[in-house]
Amino acid sequence: MVYRRESVFGFFKGMSFPLASIAVYNAVVFGVFSNTQRFLSQHRCKELEASPTRTLSDLILASMVAGVVSVGLGGPVDLIKIRLQMQTQPFREADLHVKSSTMTRRQQPHYAGPVHCMAAIVRQEGLAGLYRGASAMLLRDVPGYCLYFIPYVFLNEWITPEARAGPSPSAVWLAGGLAGAISWGTATPMDVMKSRLQADGVYFSKYRGVLDCISQSYRQEGLKVFFRGITVNAVRGFPMSAAMFLGYELSLQAIRGDHAAMDP
Repeated sequence: MVYRRESVFGFFKGMSFPLASIAVYNAVVFGVFSNTQRFLSQHRCKELEASPTRTLSDLILASMVAGVVSVGLGGPVDLIKIRLQMQTQPFREADLHVKSSTMTRRQQPHYAGPVHCMAAIVRQEGLAGLYRGASAMLLRDVPGYCLYFIPYVFLNEWITPEARAGPSPSAVWLAGGLAGAISWGTATPMDVMKSRLQADGVYFSKYRGVLDCISQSYRQEGLKVFFRGITVNAVRGFPMSAAMFLGYELSLQAIRGDHAAMDP
């Protein structure tokens, strides 16, 4: 349907804004996690010179902090992406009980691009409008990053032989991919709610908040609504996260000039 309506370009709708910000976003999130985890470990051991062992509690807290920071940075980007992607979705007057005038306006794209979308949201809803769905995003990202970084750390250690000084690129790739599939698969229910809340409010508001969105979605579509797109999320999560963790680890090695720690 997307291809028939918009050709191949429809699959890349709303891509420009995330593409422009993804490097900064991931640099901050990964940096916050690693530095928070290092700070907690050093504070617990009280020895800045040593290499303190990390505990599960350190990893959980560092992941939660990274999740909160990710919402602050990624909330507006995600909102604009969702709004642009949803512009061509079918609009059913019978289902939504709206007037014909609204139906007529819906046939034309509401936003001309990401900058116009951001300006329109701020003009209509204020700066707070850029964080529509932030509560659902918090419920997705805080546990989501716990199930992202923690499996990566333990899988990496499990795959890497004890004799090696550091993980190999293949170990990083596999651990990162599995962690991404786990994280995105388990985050799907709140991802569905977040997307619905962010798409809401262009012409009218259907949901009053996260709980109302969950309640309405469950009453109308049953339990299966919370797992819509779980296969796509898990399949996408593997290569995306594998590449991200591998790029992160290789970049750190290159910056530090330590090429021996990660040999093929």
